[in-house]
Amino acid sequence: MISEVLILVISFVVLLSIGVPVAWSIGLSCLFTMLASIDSLAAFTTVSQRMATGLDSFSLLAIPFFILAGQIMNQGGIANRLINFAKALIGSLPGGLVYVNVIAAMLFGAISGSAVAAASAIGGILGPPMEKENYSREFGAAINVTASTTGLVIPPSNVLIVYSLASGGVSIASLFLAGYLPGILMGLALMLVAAVWIKKKKYPAGNSTSLGLLVSTFLKALPSLLLLVVVIGGIVSGIFTATEASGIAVLYCLVLSFIYRELDSKTLYNVFLSSVGTTAIVMLLIATSMSMSWVMSYENIPQTVSEALLALSDNKYVILLIINLLLLFVGTFMDMTPAVLIFTPIFLPVMQNLGVDPVHFGIIMVMNLCVGLCTPPVGSVLFIGVGVAKTTIQKVIKPLIPLYIVMAIVLLLVTFIPAISLWLPNLFE
Repeated sequence: MISEVLILVISFVVLLSIGVPVAWSIGLSCLFTMLASIDSLAAFTTVSQRMATGLDSFSLLAIPFFILAGQIMNQGGIANRLINFAKALIGSLPGGLVYVNVIAAMLFGAISGSAVAAASAIGGILGPPMEKENYSREFGAAINVTASTTGLVIPPSNVLIVYSLASGGVSIASLFLAGYLPGILMGLALMLVAAVWIKKKKYPAGNSTSLGLLVSTFLKALPSLLLLVVVIGGIVSGIFTATEASGIAVLYCLVLSFIYRELDSKTLYNVFLSSVGTTAIVMLLIATSMSMSWVMSYENIPQTVSEALLALSDNKYVILLIINLLLLFVGTFMDMTPAVLIFTPIFLPVMQNLGVDPVHFGIIMVMNLCVGLCTPPVGSVLFIGVGVAKTTIQKVIKPLIPLYIVMAIVLLLVTFIPAISLWLPNLFE
């Protein structure tokens, strides 16, 4: 057993370090491990079967639909209307465009469920006006990168659907409800850092907003905001499942984009093409990650890790702190989807033994990995945000540090105060 575990870990690390894509690294390390346990034909058959079986889930159908809905929002004028509403709401404050970035990222990220889409859309739209008004390009990029991750906690969120699958069926509706308060708290914390930075730089107040403009922009953004009510309301009330809600989200966004007249047949073709490419990458990650989860279970790794952690301490809070540190480390070199699929079966049994609610732990896990999206060397949102802002990672790291600190503080609050996550799910039970 020990030799197989070493093969799994060492081969995975080596493949990642030489630049092999994450999905291929996971799949090949699984194959190498099984080759050490059984004959070659059975190893190839087992790994391929587990990859296929891992995708055989009705819940996973929600992911390509939500990806498509996010792409339609990005191209169909929905992001612009949300940003204009955020500008009218708080753009008149000193340094208002920074607050607008956070609010718009929270709104768009929540609706699209994609941090990458939010960072790309919000950064692309707000970047030029922020630069024109002499905002720091690096701090603007840092705020955009960190704020974009709030959409992975505020529902609907693809990664929460993946966690539901990996955990063996934790309620998606409960996970969605649990994400609201932690996501909003994270956004407010980022705005607090922005406020300190704005005061230090003495940015003047923006253009004043009239009541008429506020009402006008709100009415234009209202159909987009209603999507959250339709999707989450339908899931929580039991009218439809998360998978059915994702299909409704696509139809709603399509109709809305054609009403706005910002989506023609050529753009729609590119939207479908981009969505297919993203879906293929995500599904390959899920397939190989499910295979690795099975291999680890076959080698009794979850039980071994569980026994090792419980041997360290039987204090729930100490174990939670250790797991937080481990997940923060994992997030620096692994994408969210495989990390959730691989480490949920390892850590969740430990948490359940200590009395931690699976819904609460799901939010903890996602928030930990959100930090990883903003950190090198594998932070996909960091690379997108830096690229859109036309700056470098080296320059953005310094303004990111205080944002990392407040993200860690909010993470600790959510970890050690379960009511932040569980109050809404318990309210709707």
